[in-house]
Amino acid sequence: MPQIIKFWKPFNVLTQFTDKDGRPTLSDYISIPNVYAAGRLDMDSEGLLLLTDSPRLKTRLTDPHYEHPRTYWVQVEHIPDESALQKLRGGLELNDGLTRLAQTELLPRAPDLPERSVPIRFRKNVPDCWIQLTLTEGRNRQVRRMTAAIGHPTLRLVRWAIGPITLAGLQPGEWRPLTRDEENALWKSALRK
Repeated sequence: MPQIIKFWKPFNVLTQFTDKDGRPTLSDYISIPNVYAAGRLDMDSEGLLLLTDSPRLKTRLTDPHYEHPRTYWVQVEHIPDESALQKLRGGLELNDGLTRLAQTELLPRAPDLPERSVPIRFRKNVPDCWIQLTLTEGRNRQVRRMTAAIGHPTLRLVRWAIGPITLAGLQPGEWRPLTRDEENALWKSALRK
């Protein structure tokens, strides 16, 4: 049976196990041999990473062909109106092409998250809010580029879910193996296409 763990990658940690420059990496938190991240998060992003020793699962979760959903909570500057949210939903033209449709909603309140190790830039006269985006592709810095394209720069980015697996029950820097039920749900989700 493949190993699959879920991990809350903290802010300012690289999504790799080594770094020649000595920056924080996954090896500062995880010491299980032969597991690798199924996908990436930028150093300045936080949230859910799945790590596995299954090349098949890794491919099913990360290859855009399989359209596996990933859900992000994004704190942005200003309050997007319905027109801006519709642009996110309908696909945006970025410098590397048109994005796929994205499920997008304005969250009624900030999600209950721990404070980030480095606080976000706060400006008293600039309101902010949280949106939830679910994408089925994973381009480089895509969420940040999408929110910037609609005039609402990202302040904080947290990946909440990959398919049916969420951060629930973890704190930044914590990990645990998936339960049998979580594994079954993840495989079902990953093999649906």
